[in-house]
Amino acid sequence: MADVRLSNVDKHYGDVQALHDISLDIKDGEFVVFVGPSGCGKSTLLRSIAGLEGISGGTIEIGGKDVTAVAPSDRGVAMVFQSYALYPHMSVRDNMEFGMKINGVDKAQRRARVAEAARVLQLEDYLSRKPAHLSGGQRQRVAIGRAIVKEPEVFLFDEPLSNLDAKLRIQMRVELEALHSKLKSTMIYVTHDQVEAMTMADTIVVLNKGRVEQVGSPMDLYHSPKSAFVADFIGAPAMNFLDIAVDGGALRYAGRPVPTGRDVPEGARRLGIRPEHIGLTAPGAGMFDASIDVKEALGGESYLYATLDGGERIVIKTDGDNSTRHGDRVGLDLPPQRIHLFGADGANLTLG
Repeated sequence: MADVRLSNVDKHYGDVQALHDISLDIKDGEFVVFVGPSGCGKSTLLRSIAGLEGISGGTIEIGGKDVTAVAPSDRGVAMVFQSYALYPHMSVRDNMEFGMKINGVDKAQRRARVAEAARVLQLEDYLSRKPAHLSGGQRQRVAIGRAIVKEPEVFLFDEPLSNLDAKLRIQMRVELEALHSKLKSTMIYVTHDQVEAMTMADTIVVLNKGRVEQVGSPMDLYHSPKSAFVADFIGAPAMNFLDIAVDGGALRYAGRPVPTGRDVPEGARRLGIRPEHIGLTAPGAGMFDASIDVKEALGGESYLYATLDGGERIVIKTDGDNSTRHGDRVGLDLPPQRIHLFGADGANLTLG
């Protein structure tokens, strides 16, 4: 196991800068998730740590050693890709042994490492099978096993679950969390799925256009997003945003006052409220009124898609037994302590 330190890392592809002055400290044994939309630089950053991409500036340290110019095979990392990349003609055992065999590890040690990885990943009954005879989840476990037998200091995962169906993704998330608890290894995981990030990470790194937007625990990012970008990306459904006006120090939406329970910061331009924090009441009895356009009933919870009288769309998360239907008029309450205010540049002004 090892810590990972990135200092002022830049990456250029010709005239295009993919990574901008990224500095991060990842602790020994930590599960860190890089998250962000497509093209934000998360996979480029992971591949830079692995040595598969050369960086244009800055340094990368693993376990206190500067590995900026070190070959990928000598960095003490193992990478699991989106594609399983298994040899179809080889058995599970041979796939897991292959890298060690190429590196000259003796047979007895290879077998011992494979046996231990198979036990941890519950693959003991599949070692003689070919990849074609395995499910998607089993193939992904083989790919992870191939990384485990290298006994790396750091595990790197590049969207490893994106090829799996929804149910299997949930199962594999649980298995990866359990694996991290067993191995207590440093793991860096890339995904565009904020649900994966929230459920798996000790620390989330939100990337935006090659820059670090915010670093923190899942609940830190949920409760205290530093920008509208983070607030919009973290949470499902996403945070609602409303254009607001400040009149004499008071907040107004569509001409109606919005109580905030505190001084309105200068420069506030948008109000943010999460769907689960909006209360339903009778029309005329709440802060705003809205008409229900669509209801998605999911069993234990329901999502209401509504149009405010001010014309903007909003999502409300309610109990699954809520009887509200399409076309109903409702009142909405926004708890002042749950309201976020953002400036024209997207900064969260309510964080002080």
